[in-house]
Amino acid sequence: MEASLKLLTLLPWPDWVAVALFFSGWAGYAHFARRHAESRPSILATTNRVRRQWMLQTTYREARVIDGVVIQNLSTSPSFFASTTILIIGGLLAVLGTTEKASELVRDIPFAARTSTLVFDMKIMLLLGVFVYAFFRFTWSMRQYTFGALLVAAAPEAKQFVEQGLSREAFADKAGRIVGLAAETFNDGLRAYYFSFAAIGWLFSPLASWCWRASSSSDSSPISFRAPF
Repeated sequence: MEASLKLLTLLPWPDWVAVALFFSGWAGYAHFARRHAESRPSILATTNRVRRQWMLQTTYREARVIDGVVIQNLSTSPSFFASTTILIIGGLLAVLGTTEKASELVRDIPFAARTSTLVFDMKIMLLLGVFVYAFFRFTWSMRQYTFGALLVAAAPEAKQFVEQGLSREAFADKAGRIVGLAAETFNDGLRAYYFSFAAIGWLFSPLASWCWRASSSSDSSPISFRAPF
């Protein structure tokens, strides 16, 4: 209990509210997008239907080289973002190693909020957590595309579907779902990039800096104001 209370005192309550709004907004938007896609198809839902149609056409082809090439090309996007995310994570870890110099640099920015080194560290760690999550989503997307390639390679020949009475529809449903999951996982990684801009906004907090300057100009004594966003 004492440890929890001590943890709560590390940041002022406006910052804790900002963190709560950040994660609730992220989870809430993901839930809204998933539910909204059921009533009004999104781009992802539409392309998932195209993926299923693609896998259905695969069952009619004797040579499936083109399908393997397409899956390989699709996996290049999460591979590129995973490599880029590694560079961002390395940069953030380097900033954590030189926190005092980095915080001094941020304080020199006109619209940046004045915060302590501890608060600055916690903001950097939030960004670090966001990009670590994005990295694992991108790598998992690459893995799922590998599963899709395995399904295409292991698919029966076109004549076997007729001779053995196999269901083309069942194969298209399963294979299309696997490739669709890879696209959805990649979309989760992209969403992490989008929400990282909100975390960067909390890092600089221009509104907090404006309030800090307004309070300082209206009062002769300096007022310490922490970032509320």
